[in-house]
Amino acid sequence: MSSFMRYSVLFLIVVFHSAQGQVSYSIPEEMAKGSMVGNIAQDLGLDLQRLKSGKARIFTRDSTEYIELNRNTGLLLIREKMDRESLCAKTTPCALHLQIILENPMELYTVTVEVTDINDNAPTFQKKDFRFEISESAVPGASFMLGGAFDPDAGQNALQSYSLKPTDKFRLELHNQEDGTKSVEMILQKPLDRETQSSLTLLLEAFDGGDPVLSGTVQIHITVLDINDNAPVFTQKIYKTTIAENEAKGAILTVVSASDEDEGSNSVVTYYISDTMDSNVADLFLINEENGELSLNGQVDYENVNHYELNIQAKDQGGLSNACKVLIDVLDINDNSPSVSVLSSSHSLSEGSKSGTVVAMLNVDDIDSGLNGQVHCVINDDIPFTITSSSNSFFSLQTEQELDREEKAEYNITVICTDEGVPALSSSVSFRVQITDVNDNAPIFEKRHYEACIVENNTPGVSISNVKASDADWNQNARVSYILEDSTFNGVSVSSYVSIHPDSGVITAMRSFDYEQLKDFNIQVKAQDGGSPPLSSNVTVKIIIQDQNDNAPQVLYPVQTGGSVVAEIVPRSADVGYLVTKVVAVDVDSGQNAWLSYKLQKATDRALFEVGLQNGEIRTVRQVTDKDTVKQKLTVVVEDNGQPSRLAVVNINVAVADSFPEILYELTDFTHEREQNDNLTFYLVLALAAVSFLFITCVVVIISVKVYKWRQSRIFYQSNLPVIPYYPPNYTDTGVTGTLPHGYNYEVCMTTDSRKSDCKFSTLGGQNILVMDPSFTETMQRVVNENNVLEGEYSTQSQKPPNPDWRFPPNQRPGPSGAGAHPDGAGPGAGVIAGTGPWPNPPTEAEQLQALMAAANASEATATLGPRYNPQYGPDYRQNVYIPGSTATLTANPQQQVLQQALPPPQALPPTEAPKAAQTPASKKKPTKKDKK
Repeated sequence: MSSFMRYSVLFLIVVFHSAQGQVSYSIPEEMAKGSMVGNIAQDLGLDLQRLKSGKARIFTRDSTEYIELNRNTGLLLIREKMDRESLCAKTTPCALHLQIILENPMELYTVTVEVTDINDNAPTFQKKDFRFEISESAVPGASFMLGGAFDPDAGQNALQSYSLKPTDKFRLELHNQEDGTKSVEMILQKPLDRETQSSLTLLLEAFDGGDPVLSGTVQIHITVLDINDNAPVFTQKIYKTTIAENEAKGAILTVVSASDEDEGSNSVVTYYISDTMDSNVADLFLINEENGELSLNGQVDYENVNHYELNIQAKDQGGLSNACKVLIDVLDINDNSPSVSVLSSSHSLSEGSKSGTVVAMLNVDDIDSGLNGQVHCVINDDIPFTITSSSNSFFSLQTEQELDREEKAEYNITVICTDEGVPALSSSVSFRVQITDVNDNAPIFEKRHYEACIVENNTPGVSISNVKASDADWNQNARVSYILEDSTFNGVSVSSYVSIHPDSGVITAMRSFDYEQLKDFNIQVKAQDGGSPPLSSNVTVKIIIQDQNDNAPQVLYPVQTGGSVVAEIVPRSADVGYLVTKVVAVDVDSGQNAWLSYKLQKATDRALFEVGLQNGEIRTVRQVTDKDTVKQKLTVVVEDNGQPSRLAVVNINVAVADSFPEILYELTDFTHEREQNDNLTFYLVLALAAVSFLFITCVVVIISVKVYKWRQSRIFYQSNLPVIPYYPPNYTDTGVTGTLPHGYNYEVCMTTDSRKSDCKFSTLGGQNILVMDPSFTETMQRVVNENNVLEGEYSTQSQKPPNPDWRFPPNQRPGPSGAGAHPDGAGPGAGVIAGTGPWPNPPTEAEQLQALMAAANASEATATLGPRYNPQYGPDYRQNVYIPGSTATLTANPQQQVLQQALPPPQALPPTEAPKAAQTPASKKKPTKKDKK
């Protein structure tokens, strides 16, 4: 409903603006492009800024925009040249209705532009002239209708009047029609006389009402007809002519002529072909109505009709006529090519067919007559075929020799048949004869001998090479299959070495080859076609194994032994170039892979020895001196030239000495050093393993301890057991003479759910009063009940006496009972001695924890904490609640709920520091070393 009212208000606003913003302009047609229509901003009372901000635009119903708006100047301008006749035709007034739309706010203005007519069109007639044939027997008053003129202008500029000149024989009459136009009639005023005047020419002129006046004229041609009293007469009754059958259309065959003795139109003769003839024949010829020329209007064919007979009529204007005959003979020409019909043909022929085999039989016919119908046939050259004729119209195509498909598999034969006409015409027919294959060719390999190479240590299944054979035959006869001939090499079938793909001829390795064991071998491959019977051929394939650097050099000398040490002896008197020894090595590879080079990798004294790069000879580089050590160890690397290269390492012990005992001693040192090196390696490995094991064990232990502590903290945080912190006694001076009343701090033990309870303490005149909320008594009563149960359990059990050697140290006795000595012979029923003084030292965190655990489960505390905290001698945490810093004890037993007065505190107490408040689970942190101490 609201949407409907909103649109209604908008509609009223638009209508209001539209009603208030109507502007009309009147402009003449044909104004130039860019001409001003009017100042719409001034006429509507709008400023230019409003036109710009409102994005003023023109809306028209049609797609053509003749008027445009300039927002900068507020002017309406001509965009396209307007022609009133094109826009409105005869409609008046002619107006363009525009809407100017503005936004923000939305406004609509209606603009009407009337396009006035200008006299830019003269009256025109549809025809260039009017022609009338009036008989001289026409009577005065006869009327003849004339076509009116047309003026596209409107109003006063439209057609207004007519005039006829001369007016001695005819006059004009105008008649109004329903559509507003006027019809024009020409009225005969006087009789016509052909002998006096055979023709007349009149001028009809039409005028409009414009300024200046425009006019249009048309001529009226009048022919006076004579009265007909004579019929036409032909010059001859029969006309004869000939025509070739290939005569072009429009060719003139003959001319017929007739005359009329009358004058004027009565003497004018018109020629017609009689309509009594066959329409097909009459359509082939055409006669000129005025001059009697007979021409060809179609194509005549001698083979269809060779003679025609036409009836020609001559008729004057008065309706009198006469007739004659025209005889036409058609001459034959060579206009038909021979017609070739294939009676029978074969599209394929076996290559083994004999000479004279008929391929096709033809029938050739030419419908022309005489020489034009005589035909002979030939075929194209260079083909083993011939054509023969058994009669005038039958021909046969035959083979001249045996055919070979491998020479040519297909023949395109063209038979050309030509007649004897001039010029000669011919026709042709083509045959495609395929020569079918016979398996008469064996497969032929591309090479007479194949060689293939493969690198040793190949992967089984790798492609080595391929053989290719071709067969000149076709289709199945040319399908080649490859077969590996069965043979042995070194007593092993070649099929275990290689295999061949039957279709592609790819030779594949079946095993990994070793050049050192097999260097080459030959196989026989047979190529066999798919003919019946099959033909085949063989070829030899030599497979060469190429060496790969897969063997490291082997040191033959010096021999490397594991147990004994062999040393080369170099006397101290050796000169430069002294041959110490020679490293002899071999490589079972071949070629460059077997080229060896020797390098000195490590030496005790590199300045003393060198090794030959190619021969491996170890020689001295300088003179041996007494300073050179006796024990010399050389490491020589033997490397081959393969890619990548392989190497071998040989260690050589050299003894520089002149006597055998010295050499023997040094050799012994060699052995010990080697053993020490082996032992050192073993110890290093063992130490590394031990260190790793210890590290892992420590990590596991630390993680376990951390997890355990975390679980314990969670257990105590969630427990409902009371927490008993220690507070030292607080002495205050109340002004009482002779006495110092004690001021006490009380800590109430509550469960985790008792944080809403209220507990109040009051100390008045030395009397200890504990005031509790009712809500707290329920929690306290539950603790008392639990203690009673535990007390009942312990009272029923017999406990063993403690070890007499064990005693509580005075500073570790909790509660007031720690001030007095405990009798050794106290029985299980002795209980706890009432305290006589304050706690000598504050309880530690461990003691508080132990006390809590004892209160929760006395039996478990006994098993866990040992005899020190046996309930027999320790404070009875199950029955009494000891208030730290006070001589009073709160007993849970109903018979002992009265506070027990303790002995007076000792006169001299050591100074104590106030301990930290009890830690909550949220404020717990690790204790420092000082705290632990």
